[in-house]
Amino acid sequence: MRIFLFSFLLVFFLSSCKNSSEKQKENYVISAGNPSENPQQKNPGKAVYTNFCMQCHLANGQGVPNIYPALAGSDWLSEKRTKSIHAVKYGLSGEIKVNGKTYDNVMLPLGLTDQEIAEVMNYVMTSWGNTQEKPVTEEEVSAIKE
Repeated sequence: MRIFLFSFLLVFFLSSCKNSSEKQKENYVISAGNPSENPQQKNPGKAVYTNFCMQCHLANGQGVPNIYPALAGSDWLSEKRTKSIHAVKYGLSGEIKVNGKTYDNVMLPLGLTDQEIAEVMNYVMTSWGNTQEKPVTEEEVSAIKE
């Protein structure tokens, strides 16, 4: 039963990614002009989150109980910065513990650039009660290898 459920979720996730990945990249393009006219230009990390992360971790960062971990108030983000960046860059599979709860699922690589990863990490790490001491930089992301 567990294998069936996992297979169903994986197929569902992959089909939703396949159908929307090109749309998502198109939606991420930010128009030139006055930043006050385009809120995504002020916070491109929020745009990346909306297009690539929100379907699993939800708009409020609470995740899906027992399936996708919460990013809101996440001890995993705050205590495992490098592993968090690695997960966004290369994907993640296997068991992790977030805020005392165990998750054993798959996060596929999202195909983001190092700049997009830095932007989304900075958005996530300063949203929903998360705080960070120093911003994630594109150079920090590029230094993380598989």
